[in-house]
Amino acid sequence: MVEMVLICIVLTNFALLGSSRLSACIRLVALQGVLLGFLTLLARESALSVRAPVLALTSTGLKGVAFPWLLSRALRDADVRREVEPFVGQSLSMLLGTLALAASLWLAARLPQPNPALSPLVVPVAFFTILMGLFLIVSRKTALSQVLGYLVLENGIYAFGVGVVEGTPMLVELRVLLDLLVAVLVMGIVVFHIGREFDHIDTDQLTVLRDWDR
Repeated sequence: MVEMVLICIVLTNFALLGSSRLSACIRLVALQGVLLGFLTLLARESALSVRAPVLALTSTGLKGVAFPWLLSRALRDADVRREVEPFVGQSLSMLLGTLALAASLWLAARLPQPNPALSPLVVPVAFFTILMGLFLIVSRKTALSQVLGYLVLENGIYAFGVGVVEGTPMLVELRVLLDLLVAVLVMGIVVFHIGREFDHIDTDQLTVLRDWDR
């Protein structure tokens, strides 16, 4: 089951690279959040307690429900449907994603790990998800796509923590999720105001505005 969840996370990353519809991308990130909730339960099934279900439900509620709902509202208010002209096209993005996956597998096989991981795939999948989040942030033009990239980046960090790190206090984990919620709220407000003031959420145009102001 752990390997199946991790493979599904990899597939959602590739689907994000190949999709230009922002609503579909939001649903894919929501699916990642649900998968990470399952991963949390599977990682703690040997010593299942109240801690694991609470953390899994909190993670799923925020990443799979609350964040997608907030971003869907921002998308609807901004009246934007697609990532029209990204800096890197979908075909090249898929190729670079394949190379990033290979690099993650190679790097994970050579890094020493202080604790036995939940699965041999945890570390490479976490690295791959982090790289895909960074790639979405720098390769997409719309502010909403960049927010989704930030969420994917955080999903990779969360997957690494759940699968490798043991003994993290639950209050620390919940605090990280709360900080992420605040960040997404701020980003949603920014996306809404950009769309209201400039009739688009293309951050590349903001650079042009800055240069014109000079």
